[in-house]
Amino acid sequence: MSNGHILIIDDERPIRNSIRDILEYEGYTCEVAVDGIEGLEIFTQKKFDIVLLDIKMPRMDGMEVLDKIFENNTDAQIIMLSGHGTVDNAVEAIKKGAYDFIEKPVDLNRLLITIRNALDKSTLISETKLLKRKVSKTFEMVGESPAISQIKDLIEKVAPTDARVLITGRNGTGKELVARWIHEKSNRAHMPFIEVNCAAIPSELIESELFGHEKGAFTSAIKQRKGKFEQADSGTIFLDEIGDMSLSAQAKVLRALQESRISRVGGEKDIKVNVRVVAATNKDLQDEIQKGNFREDLYHRLSVIIIHVPSLNDRLDDIPLLTEHFINIISEELNFPKKEISPDAIEELKLFQWNGNIRELRNVVERLMILSNNVITADDVRLYVRPMGQTRN
Repeated sequence: MSNGHILIIDDERPIRNSIRDILEYEGYTCEVAVDGIEGLEIFTQKKFDIVLLDIKMPRMDGMEVLDKIFENNTDAQIIMLSGHGTVDNAVEAIKKGAYDFIEKPVDLNRLLITIRNALDKSTLISETKLLKRKVSKTFEMVGESPAISQIKDLIEKVAPTDARVLITGRNGTGKELVARWIHEKSNRAHMPFIEVNCAAIPSELIESELFGHEKGAFTSAIKQRKGKFEQADSGTIFLDEIGDMSLSAQAKVLRALQESRISRVGGEKDIKVNVRVVAATNKDLQDEIQKGNFREDLYHRLSVIIIHVPSLNDRLDDIPLLTEHFINIISEELNFPKKEISPDAIEELKLFQWNGNIRELRNVVERLMILSNNVITADDVRLYVRPMGQTRN
């Protein structure tokens, strides 16, 4: 049997009743409305997957109802029912966002197929939204300490611009999170966010990774390949651990920033790119410049705005919020029942030296959720965390 909640809005009683009978026989749950005003009233009170909407009705026609429905920011799919002479309106309705239209007299086979397809689309939209909520929750910036509040304010100011940003901080502090939020709150949010871990790519491959290569450029280049800068076109490229990038690659990145152009390895043609560059490092780049490991001109290009992410040891007051956040995420990911954590366990966590920062805290919370009973206690923290961790002096 099918499932799905359908609202039928049609002023002709024989039509709406016969459609309802057929759909209920097919296993759908149906409600009917005699005109647009009643239909809108019912629609705002309940959740519907599909609305079958007649175009020509007294008091309020289907086109007006369609506009009002879309004002509710609904996921419901609207199928227009068009009589003779209203097909042009039905086409206009699809341009406005309706799923489809069916001409009267209604072909029942076509109606059932259209409803099934519309339901599939509605389900896909709902699943996509759920996935996006999960992703945004994973990348949520948690904390109310002065340092984190200042970072959030900076992001709000900087994100809508195209200014280049350099994010500094120790490993595990959440530099990638800051970069993602800059992208999500920018005008480029609907375009790609491409991350490159400069420390993880061998120096001889970094240029190919960033700028791509032409077929035959080197032994293993069996076909042309677009680099990360091209993949990020119109979006944001995040150069993580840029302090580990080779000097030759730095020179090419500098050119890309100066001229908004790149060239693939083994290629002669310049390729125009429009990317916002956000970089991050756990190194002191001023020190690296003095040692001759980092170009000063590139540093000045990258550091229009500098955001420093503090270590967890400098924001211990955020541990309660962070712990609760990780408990929620991990319980969803592992399909675990959500566990409580006692206040004395939180205080115990604050005693540790968090050399691995936020990343280490997340791992510790996961360990406690797996090994502890329903309530995580201070004894659990001492038993499962202290042997592996280092307390603060």
